[in-house]
Amino acid sequence: MNRRIALRHLALISGGLALIPSCDFSSDDILAAYENLKVTASQKQLLGDISNTIIPAGELKGALELEVPDFILVMVNDCMTADNQVLFSTGLAAFSEYAKNTAGKKFDALSTKEKEDLIQTGIDFKPAETPEGEKDRAISYFLNTTKRLTMQGYMASEYIQTEIIPYSLIPGPYNGAALISETQKPRING
Repeated sequence: MNRRIALRHLALISGGLALIPSCDFSSDDILAAYENLKVTASQKQLLGDISNTIIPAGELKGALELEVPDFILVMVNDCMTADNQVLFSTGLAAFSEYAKNTAGKKFDALSTKEKEDLIQTGIDFKPAETPEGEKDRAISYFLNTTKRLTMQGYMASEYIQTEIIPYSLIPGPYNGAALISETQKPRING
């Protein structure tokens, strides 16, 4: 190998290594998957924490394990009007500040009971007709929409529809004399 080429490569590598500490890789970029929403990774994580508070994991899988936050963001991105998308995004962006002002800590630092109370308080908001009331209205809309879509996404998930409540597209034959035991899984369509 030519010594000049080796020294040039060594100089380029050491120069690149010297620049790495000055680079800021901690930026919170907007996720490109949702073209109508301006959602960052930290906001998506916050949405996951909220949906996991609404339906936590226990004997059954929780909302976070079933990727319900992705369902929520897709539904808001694809199915809502532009005004409602802006209201949802505004509420999502303002929720961390609301949690810090109301509870005194960040949302992820709260206990489970405090998280539940904070979400319920936000759902029950009756905002005033002031500029501050607009932010409260956005938070209330965001939490109500998140709760509704969390339940919808959870109940429509493959896990629930195949393992918990067996779904049969076409009902079987009617048998009026069949006994229902407590161990039998319920059929949701007859």
